[in-house]
Amino acid sequence: MSRTPPGPETDPVTLPADIRARLLEAVAPLEAAPPGGLLGRILQRARTQISGGTHTVYADSGQWQSLLPKVGIKVLREHEAGVLSYLLRLEPGAELPPHEHPQDEECMVLEGEVRIGDLVVSAGAYHVAPRGVPHGRLTTATGALLFLRSAPPTAACPA
Repeated sequence: MSRTPPGPETDPVTLPADIRARLLEAVAPLEAAPPGGLLGRILQRARTQISGGTHTVYADSGQWQSLLPKVGIKVLREHEAGVLSYLLRLEPGAELPPHEHPQDEECMVLEGEVRIGDLVVSAGAYHVAPRGVPHGRLTTATGALLFLRSAPPTAACPA
């Protein structure tokens, strides 16, 4: 019975400790994604401080929450005076009731199309609802993704 002589596939090479240590020092450490909850927010803030004070939320990170039927919200940043930067994901057929904001609301349609009262706003459009001015019911037949910067609405207005 003939045996295959040991080679790189069958005989692992053991490096001297000093060479192995140098190789490990030369490899950049992998950064693990922070866990959710309070610890995750603390680790994210620490990571933000290390990166020079910038704040980045990647498309696949952050947490989507249900706001209304067929409407999800992902808060990207909390500013002073209760202002938020956030994404709204609207499924086809979603509706938001008429409402007003205590501060100007800036909106950029990133995907899809929405109807605000009689106004149709498509991807790439920028829309401002001034403070205290009610805006009409928001609906979408196609679904949409919106970026908004605003204080949360004070209350729904009568339709």
